[in-house]
Amino acid sequence: MKKSSIIGLVAALFMGQSAMAQSTQEITYVEDPTQGYLFNSFDNNWFISAEAGVNYHFDSNNGERSFMKRFSPNAGLWVGKWFSPIIGLRAGFNYTALKSLSHATNEPGYIGTYKGWNDFKRNEFGGNVDVMVNLTNWWCGYRPGRIYNGIFYGGGGMQVQYVPKFDSRNNRDGWKKGGNTNLTAHVGLINNFALTKNFSIYLDVRGMLLTDEWINANKKKMDLQAYVGVTYNFNKTDWSAPIVPVIPEIPNCDAIEARLQAANARLADVERQLRDCLNRPVEKVEVEEGPLCTIYYTIGRSNISRVDRKVLGAVAELMKQNPNQKYTVTGWADNYTGSEQVNIRLRNARAKGVEKVLLQNGVNPSQLDVTTNNGNLNDMGEKFVSLDRAVTIEENK
Repeated sequence: MKKSSIIGLVAALFMGQSAMAQSTQEITYVEDPTQGYLFNSFDNNWFISAEAGVNYHFDSNNGERSFMKRFSPNAGLWVGKWFSPIIGLRAGFNYTALKSLSHATNEPGYIGTYKGWNDFKRNEFGGNVDVMVNLTNWWCGYRPGRIYNGIFYGGGGMQVQYVPKFDSRNNRDGWKKGGNTNLTAHVGLINNFALTKNFSIYLDVRGMLLTDEWINANKKKMDLQAYVGVTYNFNKTDWSAPIVPVIPEIPNCDAIEARLQAANARLADVERQLRDCLNRPVEKVEVEEGPLCTIYYTIGRSNISRVDRKVLGAVAELMKQNPNQKYTVTGWADNYTGSEQVNIRLRNARAKGVEKVLLQNGVNPSQLDVTTNNGNLNDMGEKFVSLDRAVTIEENK
């Protein structure tokens, strides 16, 4: 394959990958709360709440009590449903204990005297219905998972009185139903804190207006209440937003084009380097021709090993194939160990030993010039003296 074809293929692959990356940027669909919300089915967004707290009854003479004795307990149980993130409805049962002071004797719930006043107490039980408005979702927009929600509500109900009962000796003997029935109207603010998707706790501050003898509506009393409660939410608790398409932005290809140009420049540079390398003249290296064969010995030895005999046998075959060629057999010994007399003997013994083996393998004696050399075979120093203990066989020029 030509180099230009390879470069074109690489460029095509690069562009193909870029096109593939752009094609994967498909349109996606997501929920968009800014477009509003979808109403859930009727079985979703139900809740039940249980609460308990204290109340202070605003009677004209109740301020005569000590501060801590002005409060009474109250409790409630509610079931409700949110019809949207903003509007909800709840209905429930409520218990409220009320205290009052008066000089009159005909008030319901007389239980004795207190600091010169007639002391009255009654328990009221009733049902209530409230309309709720989630102010947080209304003002700040609905957001799933929000921890705090402020919920304003208002509604009304009817309460039945139960007052202390006395026996014939004027001793308290439990409770009995009172003669009055109250209509109530109230408003309040629930400070709701989500613990999980289903559970939340809240602080409820409520103001309630009561009408004793509601048929004649000639008496109106005010009650301030505070509750701490817990709510459990059933089934689906959040609200789905409309699904809208999200179209990806058209990518800017300047960076990809710059990368492609840089890649082309690198490919052109590599092609130039390859061309220069192929056209570069080959340098001729002069290699010094070495001996035809070299036989090495250990220190102080001149005998020929069995392996070296096989090597010399192969050399003899080469010599017999060239009967007109003469060869020089030179004996060597290192000049760093042993005396001069010992080294002379070793050089001669080594050269003669090689000659003997060659002649035994059928080499013509006239082809061999046997000699010795009292120098060093190599000039690499005393560290390499073992390379000096040898016999070399060289072709005569």
